[in-house]
Amino acid sequence: MTAGRWVQVVGIKSVARLRMPALARWITPHFWWPDRQGEPHLYLTFDDGPIPEVTPWVLETLQTYQAQATFFCVGENVERHRVIFERLLEEGHRVGHHTEHHLNGWKTTPETYFANADLAAEKVGTTLFRPPYGRITPHQAAVLSRKYRIVLWDLVTGDYNAELDPQDIIQTVLKKTKSGDILVFHDSVKAWPNLRVVLPAILENFSKRGFQFRSIPS
Repeated sequence: MTAGRWVQVVGIKSVARLRMPALARWITPHFWWPDRQGEPHLYLTFDDGPIPEVTPWVLETLQTYQAQATFFCVGENVERHRVIFERLLEEGHRVGHHTEHHLNGWKTTPETYFANADLAAEKVGTTLFRPPYGRITPHQAAVLSRKYRIVLWDLVTGDYNAELDPQDIIQTVLKKTKSGDILVFHDSVKAWPNLRVVLPAILENFSKRGFQFRSIPS
C-alpha cells in the first residue's frame, strides 16, 4: 500500500484519526522521513500558500517563537505573490513545491503530473516536494524521487476542516505529537479560522516544553 493510500485509509474528518500510521514510514521507500534522535524537535510545514490573507501572519507568529518552518508552495501562488514568497526566504524558512496547480496525482496522467511538478519546482527553486493531498501513485513517486526529496507528514492538523473545533484540534495535536514529527498546517483562506487559534497555541505549548522547530533539510 502506498503512502497516499494510507492517507485515504487514515481519513481527515475526525480529529482522532489525523496521525499517519507508523508503518507508513517503513513502506514508503520513495519518501523522506526524519530521524527522531536528539533534542526534542518538530518539523512545522505549511501547504498551499503563499497568499496575502494568511502567510504574512504565519511568518509573524513563527518569528514570535523563533520557529523555522518549511512552506510547500503552489507554483501559481508563488507567481502571484512573489513579494511574500521572497519574504519566506529572507526570514530563513525553507521552501518546497506543491505542484503548479495543486494537482491530485491519482486523477492526473503521469506526463501532466511530472510537467506540473517541474514547472512549480522551477518557480520555487527547490528540490523539496509534497504531493497535494498526499495522493501520488507508486510510478509518479518513483520517477519524481529521482530529482526531488518527497516529504509527507506524521500528523496533519486538520486546520482547513471547518467541521473541526480549533480547541479539539489543539488538544489532539498536543496529545498525539512525538518528537521528530512532521506537522502539517495550511496557510490558506480555508484554514484561517482554525489556524489563527491553533498555531499560536501549539507553538506556545511546545516552546515551553523545550522543543526546537526545524525546517526540512534540502
